[in-house]
Amino acid sequence: MARVRNNQGHRTKALNLHIRPYLEQENTQEREGYLQAREIIKPLQNETWELAKTIVRRHYTDEDVKMAYHLQNKFENVDTIAQDSCFHFGYYPQKDVEDKNQDDDDNKDAYITKHFDFRLDGNINGDESRRQNDFAYAYFRDELRGKVNKGEKCNPDINIEQKWGNGSGEENQTNPHWNSCKHANERELGLYGGDDNKTLYAREWNDDYKLDLIGREYCRDRSIACEKKEFDQLMVWQVAKSKLIQCHGKWIETVLEQLKVLKSALRDHIYLEQTIELCNKMGITISETDILATTSKGIVVSNADVLSHLETLKNKSVTREQKILARKLYDQQQAN
Repeated sequence: MARVRNNQGHRTKALNLHIRPYLEQENTQEREGYLQAREIIKPLQNETWELAKTIVRRHYTDEDVKMAYHLQNKFENVDTIAQDSCFHFGYYPQKDVEDKNQDDDDNKDAYITKHFDFRLDGNINGDESRRQNDFAYAYFRDELRGKVNKGEKCNPDINIEQKWGNGSGEENQTNPHWNSCKHANERELGLYGGDDNKTLYAREWNDDYKLDLIGREYCRDRSIACEKKEFDQLMVWQVAKSKLIQCHGKWIETVLEQLKVLKSALRDHIYLEQTIELCNKMGITISETDILATTSKGIVVSNADVLSHLETLKNKSVTREQKILARKLYDQQQAN
């Protein structure tokens, strides 16, 4: 058989469909660090949420909430209670909160506060007004990988890939591919389209972290006092979320660096067999058929499929005589 000459399509399939999945499954320190960081998050979030509820209920007691609901149900013009998942917690580092007069300007400067958001896309930097999806992408990476939502391919690593660029230190600029992946990710996770459009992942996550609160619409209007040791425990949880994002980025960057080297090597391969040989030496068992019989999306295409599709594209014209004959045959079949 004639040797198959390599081309860009073959190289792309080898990299995306075979080499990258193999590199992502390798047991490396970076991958293990990511898996460990992900494993501790949900138990730590549940533990921290119980602490948050304790702090909130010291300030807004169960009796207060009961009374607020009573007044809200009794009077049409009272709208003072709702469920929330984010809070401003703070403390005075020098003295207990009870000993401080919060109207004192000097004491206001000493007050340390931060915004804590328990939602799936909650910002981890203490910025109440901004949402961020890096944590959701890192935690639900396996669930997003390979999914297609409304014709757009999900990619939980897209933000890392855009920031990494081509490995030169320059980030990629905003582009349609980036936006397409982000929209697909957000729809798949349920982070896009408001509460009514939340799918299983976001809905189940957020439903676990809701608490009745008294106050106005924005949580910045209800800063809740806590003890320093409680504040420190809340920070441990936020740092753990940041660490998961960092470990995700560090791991994927090592994969991208390897792919950059391999992409350069594959460009020098004149024949497909050279690429196959390199893959086999890496421990990836593939053949030329695996490359030639798949699309760039990994869909297997057989000769029979191709020939069958070709038949549907020709001999479409039907004469009047053929229509009459087809009708007669149909009538005979119905009579029998």
